[in-house]
Amino acid sequence: MSDQDSPQSNGPKKSWSDRLFGGFRKTSERLSENLTSVVSTAKLDDATLDDVEDALILSDLGPSAAARIRERLREKRFGLEISEQQLKEAVAEEIAEILRPVAKPLEITAFPRPQVILVIGVNGSGKTTTIAKLAHLFTEDDYGVLLAAGDTFRAAAIGQLATWAERAGVDLVRGPEGGDPASIVFDAVKQATDTGIDALIVDTAGRLQNKRELMDELSKIRRVLGKLNEQAPHDVVLVLDATNGQNALAQIDVFKEVAGVTGLIMTKLDGTARGGVLVAAAEQYGLPIHAIGVGEKMDDLRPFDPDLVARVIAGIA
Repeated sequence: MSDQDSPQSNGPKKSWSDRLFGGFRKTSERLSENLTSVVSTAKLDDATLDDVEDALILSDLGPSAAARIRERLREKRFGLEISEQQLKEAVAEEIAEILRPVAKPLEITAFPRPQVILVIGVNGSGKTTTIAKLAHLFTEDDYGVLLAAGDTFRAAAIGQLATWAERAGVDLVRGPEGGDPASIVFDAVKQATDTGIDALIVDTAGRLQNKRELMDELSKIRRVLGKLNEQAPHDVVLVLDATNGQNALAQIDVFKEVAGVTGLIMTKLDGTARGGVLVAAAEQYGLPIHAIGVGEKMDDLRPFDPDLVARVIAGIA
C-alpha cells in the first residue's frame, strides 16, 4: 500500500504544507485569476482597489473581509506602483492578520477529566469523519479518547462512527437506532470518568429542518452533562463543509443560536474553489477555528498555521 493510500505508511510523505497547497489549489487559482485581471494599471488607485475588493468577494472571502483588506491596502499602498506578485503578497499579509487571532488548536485542559466535546453540524458536512480525525489527533498526543454515538436517528451514522472509531483505535459508546441521545451521553460520561479517559467526543444529530426539536435535544444533553460535570460540555465544535461557500456562514448563525458554538472546524477544503469562506468566517464571527481538513485520510485534519494558509489562499509558494 502506498503512502497515498495509508497515513501509516513508512514511505515518504507529503508535508502538511504540500497537502495544503494541493488542497487549496482550486481556491488559490480562483483568487489568482480574479486578482490577475485587476492589475492593469501602474499604481494602486481607487478604481483598482474597487476591483481588488470585488475580486476578493468573488473568491468567497466575504464583503466584510474584502472591505477590511481594501482599506488596509489603501492605507499602506495607495498611489504606489504594484505588481501582481506584490499585490498577492499584500493580500496574503492582510488575510493572515484576519486568521491569526482565531487559529486556536483544540486543547485538552479540563479538570477533572474527561473534557467533553460536543461536535455538531449538518448531515453531510464531514462531521463523523472529523470526529475520528480529532480522536486521532488526541491519541497522537497520548490522550485517552472515547467516542459517543449521540446521533441515534440514523443507523448509518452509528455504523459509520463505529467504523471510524475502529480505524482511530478508540472505543465507542452506542445505543439502538432511535434511542435517547442523552442516555447514551450519560453512559459515555460515566464510562469515561470511571476509566480515566481524557477526552469524550460526542456526535450529535445534524437535523436543521426543525430548529426547536434540535434545540430541545441539545438542551437535554446539556442538562444530563451538567448533573455529572457542571463544566460540561467544555467545547461545542461546529463542523462546516467549505464547499457550501457563503451558505456555511448561515449555518454558523443557526448553530450559534441553538447550540452555543464555541469553535469551528472547516472540512473539504480540497474539493472546492470556495476555501476563502474560511477568511469570511474568521472576520465575521471571530470564533476559534480549531482545525482544517484537506482530505479523507486520518491525518488530513490538522490545526493550521494562519500565515501559511494565507499564502496558500493567495497562491504564493
